[in-house]
Amino acid sequence: MSGPQPTRKGAIAAIARDLHARGWVANHDGNVTVRDGGGFLATPTATSKRVIAERDVLTLDAAGKVIGQGKVFGELGLHLAVYQRRPDVGAVIHAHPVAATAIACGPGGVTDHPIARPFIAEAVVSLGPIIPRVGFAPPGEPAVAALAPWCETVDAVLLGGHGVIAWGADLEQALLRLELVEHLAKIALAAAPLGGVRPLPEAALAPLLAARAKAGLGRAADGASKLAADLIARPPDGAPRPSDGASARPVVACAPAPHSPVATIPPGKPAVDLAAIVRDELLAALRDGR
Repeated sequence: MSGPQPTRKGAIAAIARDLHARGWVANHDGNVTVRDGGGFLATPTATSKRVIAERDVLTLDAAGKVIGQGKVFGELGLHLAVYQRRPDVGAVIHAHPVAATAIACGPGGVTDHPIARPFIAEAVVSLGPIIPRVGFAPPGEPAVAALAPWCETVDAVLLGGHGVIAWGADLEQALLRLELVEHLAKIALAAAPLGGVRPLPEAALAPLLAARAKAGLGRAADGASKLAADLIARPPDGAPRPSDGASARPVVACAPAPHSPVATIPPGKPAVDLAAIVRDELLAALRDGR
């Protein structure tokens, strides 16, 4: 007989402690939120993720105001920007995994960094057509404005001079996506002495994004395929900003994450063999001459 299931606040606290155990946060870094009915649950500010317990997790209203005691972290606006633009998202995690944050804090622009363009097929299915790196922006409205244009198209973003933010249907999916960004960053840094990673050919993206949509991951149908083609076809840093036309800022970079290359399936959806989907879509593309 299984033991008692953790509460949602307990799950958030467990994820926060896991971030610290992995070395992805230090001091008071990082934050975790979950959509909860008409409001949210969130980790508090000024508390080490190493010691966060269920009782420390805050309850917020729809506007992000604390209900009861406690003080929420200053980067909440980034989380709210994602939730407002992605009704399918149930959890957002921000952290500073070392390899991804090293890339996030390096030189270059939105697409001029080692993990911007896909170089592993499964990552396209799990994360989308690109991992953008937005320019450094002070906390508050400037940071939200930098992140907002990407929310509907991708599931993880490097924050220039800051870290990584990732989201998903639930806590597990958000964590796996953060983990995957760090994993990709480690691969890219390991490949650097060999000449760097080799991006996937442009022709491979369409079937991979079709596999992403077929698996019910993210919102790949929302113009992601065209965006990917535009980004891969252009030279580094020639990338357009999605939808709202906001200009790209100079970038310092953000952080990605390691572990499993396959994101979890949102609740209510049947288990899907992503590797098989990717294989089948690529074989079909080769047969059709796409």
